[in-house]
Amino acid sequence: MTYTYTIGLLHPGSMGSAIGAQLRASGHLVLWCPDGRSETTRRRAERTGLEAEALTELVSRSDVLLSLCPPSAAEGTAAQVAELSAADAGTIYVEANAVSPSRVQRIADRLAPMPVIDAAVVGSPPVGGKSPTLYLSGPGKQTDRIAELFAGTDVRPHVLGDSIGKASALKLAYSSYQKVCRVLAAVAYGAADTYGVADELLEIAARRTRSYLVETDYIPKTAARAWRWGPELEDAADLLADAGLPDSLVRAAAETLARWDGNRGEHLDISEALEALRLR
Repeated sequence: MTYTYTIGLLHPGSMGSAIGAQLRASGHLVLWCPDGRSETTRRRAERTGLEAEALTELVSRSDVLLSLCPPSAAEGTAAQVAELSAADAGTIYVEANAVSPSRVQRIADRLAPMPVIDAAVVGSPPVGGKSPTLYLSGPGKQTDRIAELFAGTDVRPHVLGDSIGKASALKLAYSSYQKVCRVLAAVAYGAADTYGVADELLEIAARRTRSYLVETDYIPKTAARAWRWGPELEDAADLLADAGLPDSLVRAAAETLARWDGNRGEHLDISEALEALRLR
């Protein structure tokens, strides 16, 4: 049986409004609060067909509260909801921001007894045929209800289990690779461009199409080569600095490699290599 829910969307940015549109297309009522929002957000909400409500009414009317806001505002948004007398155990709060598992737990503690589902969106907003995945973790019954919301939409729900924190950990683990790679690509290209070898750099890069992230068997090999790679990256950082580009990320990578200095010549497995990276 298909149920119709009332969803309070906090707050409709580019991702939130696109997800709100998917929910509306499935027959659900989606509310938003215009108080203190920019004109751009207002126009976006109007185009999406969201219904405007004051925050108190939004919370009291909603079966589900979906928090999709800048990560820095996640706890403040939850605190606003917690302060309202209408916030009770009958509403499900979905914390879908890119925040750490510990922050999700603080939000869950703040909102108790309201059930909180840890969620993470991986992928681009669901427009133009794009289909992001919504990872979910938390109490089984409520998590299943959230997954049902997106049946037949371009948002693909994926339940990770009952433990709060899994979805957020997955999101930030991926972000730590994907987003830092984008930053490194910018500074690497900038350095090559400074020295007139940008086209050649792109030719080298084009030879590889597979993500390094899937090559977990290379982690011990990286540990074994750390003693050589660290000094090389220090010189690479000097190159960036000479080109007027930020060098801190590459120097941080060299510092990370230094944690494997004591493992030179050892044949580690993945678990041993990762353990050597951890602070003791």
